[in-house]
Amino acid sequence: MQTEFVYETLPNRVVFGEGKLETLGEEVERLGGKRALVLSTPQQEDWARSICDSLKDRGAGVFSQATMHTPVSVTELAMEKVRETGADVVIGLGGGSTIGLGKAIAVRTGLPQIAVPTTYAGSEMTPILGQTENGIKTTMKKPVIQPRTVIYDVNLTLTLPVGLSATSGLNAMAHAVEALYAQDRNPVISLIAEDGIRAFAQSLPGVIQNPKDKAARAQAQYGAWLCGICLGSAGMALHHKLCHVLGGSFDMPHAETHAVMLPHTAAYNEPAAQEAMERARRALGTEHVGLGLWELAQRVQAPMSLKELGLPESAIEKATEIALKNPYWNPRPLEADGLRALLRRAWAGEPPQA
Repeated sequence: MQTEFVYETLPNRVVFGEGKLETLGEEVERLGGKRALVLSTPQQEDWARSICDSLKDRGAGVFSQATMHTPVSVTELAMEKVRETGADVVIGLGGGSTIGLGKAIAVRTGLPQIAVPTTYAGSEMTPILGQTENGIKTTMKKPVIQPRTVIYDVNLTLTLPVGLSATSGLNAMAHAVEALYAQDRNPVISLIAEDGIRAFAQSLPGVIQNPKDKAARAQAQYGAWLCGICLGSAGMALHHKLCHVLGGSFDMPHAETHAVMLPHTAAYNEPAAQEAMERARRALGTEHVGLGLWELAQRVQAPMSLKELGLPESAIEKATEIALKNPYWNPRPLEADGLRALLRRAWAGEPPQA
């Protein structure tokens, strides 16, 4: 048993259940909001406008240009909309791109956020912002970044495409896997991480088989909540460092990259974190975490290689070089040859190796 640790709770409100989107107006009012700016991606603009209309005189308008990796240039455009509308609350509808934009606004203004996630990424449960400028993705962690309220409504996930369901779920699982061996791990977060991994291992195959299965979708959403808590409560390591490098420097798709990388980073770290990773082995029902995650990814038809995501083989060396600069803490020392081999297997879609 771990006998020395620090545990700090994150203050936020979670509203979980089918149909809970209908309480959005009440949640805006609860925060004292009178002018709520609704954020979305271009693809979800029509929905965002209908949500804004449903808020009646509390709807301040819509900004629908949220994009992957939260570019600072897009945030600056959103800030113009905040000033123009006099918004005093922001509502992020969608996945990590939109919720990330809400966080970027909050850290610049102090405005409270309401997150309404439609994917399983888990960003809504963290005080962490990742943003990209000049081809480099950086992160910061501050209390003001944490969404004040999160609404989980299973109905909002029923149309999430099968492919995105799989990659979004694996992305969330990465938060829990890394929390198990984090430098600042603690027994409470380890319990949450194990149950989060288990929830996804059990639910994702059902979601892929029947995307309208509300029971499976609700279990996956529960897993997203738990894994998001892990991301917000424990430090991340090699996996997130490599994914930030691939996303920020090579514009790789966020969830898909996490899905491909997770089995390989877990396999790299498992020998150095055997006791911690026993929880992941139990949750997955497998002898080896990396291989178990790789087989789960195959089962849910997730992408299996960086090559199929469009990364050129020539990028492996550059990614290795960037990852070794200002590296995150990691249970296993980071070595150029080991990282290069890991990235090469992930690029080719080969099974992971320790």
